[in-house]
Amino acid sequence: MPRPRHDSEILPAKERMENAFWELLSTREYHKITVTDIVHEAGVNRNSFYYHYSGLPELADSAIMHVVQEASPKLPTPDSDPDATWRENITNLLQSPEHRERLDRLALIAGPHGSPELVDSLRDFGRLTIIHSLQLPERIDLKTDLMLDFTVGGMLAVLSRWPELRDTVELDDLLNEDVAVLAMSMCLSLSRKDLLGYWHRIFRSDLTGDDK
Repeated sequence: MPRPRHDSEILPAKERMENAFWELLSTREYHKITVTDIVHEAGVNRNSFYYHYSGLPELADSAIMHVVQEASPKLPTPDSDPDATWRENITNLLQSPEHRERLDRLALIAGPHGSPELVDSLRDFGRLTIIHSLQLPERIDLKTDLMLDFTVGGMLAVLSRWPELRDTVELDDLLNEDVAVLAMSMCLSLSRKDLLGYWHRIFRSDLTGDDK
């Protein structure tokens, strides 16, 4: 039996199967996708599928987890400029073909072809990614837990609208100081940094009357 090629033209079997999952989800409902569909689309055999996955749900979890991890934006810090951080993230998000493809894929989960199971998986991986990125403690307090739910819920809401926004939203629509401040505040609230000090710094001119 010939050895598999290891060049740039042939992707690893797992990556091909995850790509096949996303391609199929773009054309049909999740519950109508079968293992046979996956192996046919990916160009692998059933033995290869079951070598890597116990079934379709495990493949779906793996595909979602990898896209969520790859899509994680740069997180702000208490001393960073919220406008600059937001501008960098949004510019990368909207102008990078790779990032837009990840958004397109995650939007499938929140769209009509998704399922409650896929949404739960996306929600769980979103929470875990934020917890890991912000280095939150293993046991979080109620406020942080609710903020996590609020943040991930907002992301899911945006993803559900992404198909209608992707071709109309402009970079300037999102390069907005109010949006940047909101995003920074949410991250700082989750990370339990000096949020009050941050607000005082951002609005110092208003607080001191320097704008008069």
